[in-house]
Amino acid sequence: MGEVALSNGQSHSMNGYRKSCWYEEEIEDNLRWCFALNSILHTGTSQYQDIALLDTKPFGKALVIDGKLQSAETDEFIYHECLVHPPLLHHPNPKNVFIMGGGEGSTARELLRHNTIDTVIMCDIDEEVVDFCKSYLVANREAFHDPRLKVIINDARAELESREERYDVIIGDLADPIDGGPCYKLYTKSFYDCTVKPRLKQSGIFVTQAGPAGIFSHTEVFSSIYNTLRQVFKYVVPYSAHIPSYADIWGWVMASDSPIDLSVEELDNRMRQRIKGENRYLDGRTFSSASTLSKVVRKSLDNETHVYTEEAARFIHGHGKQA
Repeated sequence: MGEVALSNGQSHSMNGYRKSCWYEEEIEDNLRWCFALNSILHTGTSQYQDIALLDTKPFGKALVIDGKLQSAETDEFIYHECLVHPPLLHHPNPKNVFIMGGGEGSTARELLRHNTIDTVIMCDIDEEVVDFCKSYLVANREAFHDPRLKVIINDARAELESREERYDVIIGDLADPIDGGPCYKLYTKSFYDCTVKPRLKQSGIFVTQAGPAGIFSHTEVFSSIYNTLRQVFKYVVPYSAHIPSYADIWGWVMASDSPIDLSVEELDNRMRQRIKGENRYLDGRTFSSASTLSKVVRKSLDNETHVYTEEAARFIHGHGKQA
């Protein structure tokens, strides 16, 4: 569980000694990640989660939910460009998108840069997180006011199941599966098979964030989410990127019953034609690199047999509010 603590350590400065306030997150039992804070901007507790907005020295404003850093101002573009643009670019003409989660607004912001998009449904269970981010995250203010975006406060499973509409792309921008958190049931085979897949149009693409994907951490949930989607979709593409504020490589998985195999040149052409403004992180070559996993991770994914179910769930380190 992440916590904010006043460091006992002293650091040298020109004026002698000073103390800093530090944020600390436990990544594993024997491994913690700390960074210095300028201030704690806001803390709150919703029905579902503990929320904090921190002003950090290395990463700017950072959103923390249930003790896990979700997003930091200086590098959130890496996560959100990787989550959004690969599925939209691989789709021939994406018009409508459903976001599961995404209350921060950054996923919607990236989607709305695509000129093919008519409608974005953002469905987050936690109204307090959405309101919190609307108030504090200036970079996403324009997205929240875009008429193409419709924000719905509901459980994503219930919302998808209640809708007749089908979507070109469905995006899982959910919190990590942690014990007692609200999201782990939305990583299961039954959810993908019975709820997500029937709500995709023909040639539709599903993408989900899939947790840590580092040399040691990828077996927590990344390999299982990949293998679970392999049971449901014909084509499944895992990819990853380093995100400094997460202190690890992070993973995403795309899945479809249509091939996902654009060349570097085709990806770059579609970016030029469809996306307003320049990406900071992702282009065709970057995606080609991101989807070329290291030998040890490839081997592990190929050999993974675990299928994610409610009865046989895997969790990343940590505990949710209801654990």
